[in-house]
Amino acid sequence: MYRELLKEKYLHADETPVQVLREPNKKNTTKSYMWVLANQSYSDHPMRVFHYAPSRAGMEAQQLLDGFSGYLHTDDYAGYNRVAAVKRCLCWAHVRRRFRDAISKTDIDSDMSLAQIGFSFCNKLFEWERKFSTLNPEDRKKARLEKERPVLDAFWKWIDSVRADVLPKGKLGTALSYAKDNQPLLEMYLEDGHCAISNNLAENSVRPFAVGRKNWEFAGSPKGADASACVYSLIETAKANNLDPFHYLQCLLLIIPGSKFRTDEKTMQNLMPWSPFMQTQCKAN
Repeated sequence: MYRELLKEKYLHADETPVQVLREPNKKNTTKSYMWVLANQSYSDHPMRVFHYAPSRAGMEAQQLLDGFSGYLHTDDYAGYNRVAAVKRCLCWAHVRRRFRDAISKTDIDSDMSLAQIGFSFCNKLFEWERKFSTLNPEDRKKARLEKERPVLDAFWKWIDSVRADVLPKGKLGTALSYAKDNQPLLEMYLEDGHCAISNNLAENSVRPFAVGRKNWEFAGSPKGADASACVYSLIETAKANNLDPFHYLQCLLLIIPGSKFRTDEKTMQNLMPWSPFMQTQCKAN
């Protein structure tokens, strides 16, 4: 699945901390990371691939995405700048979240504050995105340029007009700076109708891992972290293909022993969550 994923033109990426014991030359309390790569939700073969790495260094992103060229949806983490031959699309959900967090309790009951104005600009973009969700990529691009481009132009002009009057290190000042400093990458999604306005797909894919981590707390070894990445890849890809994860794993464990899946391409293809065989055997109710 990982090899197939790198052939895609549009990917989402995210990462989350994980504690791994018995890593070479590291304390058990040092953070490691679980990375996730996902292709578009409307892809013929939806894939969610998890990858354990001992750090969050840009080198890890570079190695993980080596061979991929296309549009990469991420947050603003600078480590992804190490990835060559990609066009980064930053996440508008992160911008909206910052303005939402800057709205104080007193703002809610008073006249619209600056934070609420910034939040409303972001909401308008997402409202248009919901209306364009059924369009084909070419028509979506045209609609975005017609309807969302004016909203964006007004948003940047508004930021320029108020930024000097806001404390730069406050929540509102941080929200304004985050948006303005990342303007080119936040507008990248306008180039191609296949691109998404947010990185929610990757964040939603990694969320089950983050929730599970609260219960099991750590991986006992690097091999355990690799095994965890493998299992989460299978489960989340099965869910993305509308399979029942339990039945999918059951099928794999029944078919793989004694099969020639490593050398026989047809057998391997039948094991994929999107294969007609698995879609027939393991479809979710």
